[in-house]
This record gives sequence, structure tokens and C-alpha cells, in this order.
Amino acid sequence: MSQIAIIGGGAWGTGLAIVLGRKGSHRVRLWAHEVDVCESINRHHVNERFLPGQRLPDSVSASNDIAVVLDGAQIIVSVMPSQHCRALFARMRPLIRPRTLIISATKGLEEGSLLRMTEVIADALKRDDNLPPLVGALSGPSFAQEVARGDPTAITVASQSPELLSTVQQEFSDASFRVYTNSDVVGVELGGALKNIIAIAAGICDGLGLGHNSVAALITRGLAEMTRLAIACGGRSETMSGLAGLGDLVLTCTGGLSRNRSVGVELGRGKKLPEIIEGMHGMVAEGVFTTTAAVGLAQARGVEMPITEQMHAILHEGKSPKEALQELMTRTGKSETSTA
Repeated sequence: MSQIAIIGGGAWGTGLAIVLGRKGSHRVRLWAHEVDVCESINRHHVNERFLPGQRLPDSVSASNDIAVVLDGAQIIVSVMPSQHCRALFARMRPLIRPRTLIISATKGLEEGSLLRMTEVIADALKRDDNLPPLVGALSGPSFAQEVARGDPTAITVASQSPELLSTVQQEFSDASFRVYTNSDVVGVELGGALKNIIAIAAGICDGLGLGHNSVAALITRGLAEMTRLAIACGGRSETMSGLAGLGDLVLTCTGGLSRNRSVGVELGRGKKLPEIIEGMHGMVAEGVFTTTAAVGLAQARGVEMPITEQMHAILHEGKSPKEALQELMTRTGKSETSTA
């Protein structure tokens, strides 16, 4: 029986625990910072705080002790908020055996360093014995609530390690959770991170009372600027047309379960960001944190990202959504197929 550790007890970590636990061939341990989450899972097999109403299989247990969760783990799934990734992996470093398979399911970028999560993990786990960790990224259109209840879902895992790709595809796939493989780690991770920014913009459109024309244009042009940055960073355009790019972008921009879109809706209605975050009760909208890093990465690579830049101005500079929209619509005329 495979031993799998999931680090992060939010909705997505819990959804993945349900997927892995229901196969019956895995023993899944979930680490959560919140004591009440662990108690709820161990006593009632439900994460009442972050994924109520979805029962976890008996093969899933939870603990606040990270050493207990990691003991004997052959696969580690990282599902913590991006801003905690480096510190948690530095803490876990002495507990992780060489060549353990590590899967990042966090869709974000590290502020300051501008690194993707697999880069942060590799840096935090750097060793002197020339045995680097085997790290991959899991991404794609996947609301935790729908995954947990068994709705058919397709995602992708990206890595430079054929061993990791083969193992994750085999161990994670079942009749309602299909895993594709991809060698483009850069594209898969940037697609997952950047689409959250565009989803906030889509929510703003809804909050302002705009219609389908506006959202369709936003998704299309959002994908264009996501693709420009991914290519500039070494990713592939075809990845951005796949599950981790277009697939996740459409889901997050249009689905009512999207936390990032919900933040945008409230911004469009006139609420301020601190008030919105307070009302989320510990849930995380990664796009809020990713926007600053994305702007920095775009500037470093010389890539123009007008939607991302306006979202940064709204989120972190107090710009009004109506003013940002007006600036986007009155930019200098461009060719649709240009690089800006």
C-alpha cells in the first residue's frame, strides 16, 4: 500500500485526499495547520471548515504533527498557500528522504524571488549529495467540491522526470479523475498561477454588471498575455491551449466556485480588498498574491501584460475597477496577433 502525505488541509488538499483515498490502495495522511480541521477529519471523516458535506475515505487520516504525516511517505503532495511554501519545505527538509516524489498542487508564484512553486521546493530541499528531489506540478480545471463528489475531471502533471510522470499518472488516476502528462513544467505552473489573475478580472466584469461579450474578450486576451509570458520564460504555447492553460482559465473565469472570481465580483461591487479577504474566513485566493509577482516577472522578461497590470493597480494601489477597464479599452490600437 502506497504511503502518501498531503501537506495542506484546505479544500483542494482535502479533495485530493478523497481522490487518493477512494482507490483503496493508498494510505493517505493529511497535514493541516488548523486543529479543528484535523479533529473533524479524524472524528467525522469530513473537513467541516473547508470542504463540508464531502466524506473522506477511512484510509485518510489527519494530523498537526508534520513528522507523523511524512513518516514513510513515498509521495508528498504540496497544497499549501504559495506564501508558506518555502518555510514549510525548509521545516520538512530533514524529514524527507532522498528521491521522494514531490508534487506541487499550489497555483501561485513566490513574491520577491518570482519563482514558481517547483523552483521554490527544489531550492528549499537543495542537498549536497547530488540527489535532487523529484518534483512535479499538478494543475488543470479542478474545483475541489466537484472532484470530491466524483464529477469527471481531467488534469495534467508536469515534470522532467519520466519516473514521476508515470507514477503520478498511475497512482492518481481513476474512473472519474484522469491525469495527463506533460514535460512543460514552466507552462503548466505559469498557466495555473496566471489564470487566477484573469479570473479576478472576470469577476470584476460580473460585479460591474457587464455581460458575456466582456468576459469572452477578457478570457481571450487574458490567454494571449499568459501565453506571452509563459513563452518568454521557456514554456510552450501548446501547453497554454491545454488543461493547465485554457481549460483552467475558462473554469476559473466562469465558475461560481472560483474564489478568485468571487474576489473580483466583490471588487466590482465596490468592496475593498481587506474587507473581502476578512470575509473569506481563512480561504485563500492565490491571484491576490500572484499579481505582484506576475507583474515583476513580466517586467523582468520584457513582456507587456495590460490586464495583469490593471489588476495589480486595483488590488494593491486602490485604482477603481471602472477606471482600469476604461484604460484597457482605450489603449493604442494593436494587431490581434502582435506580441502586446
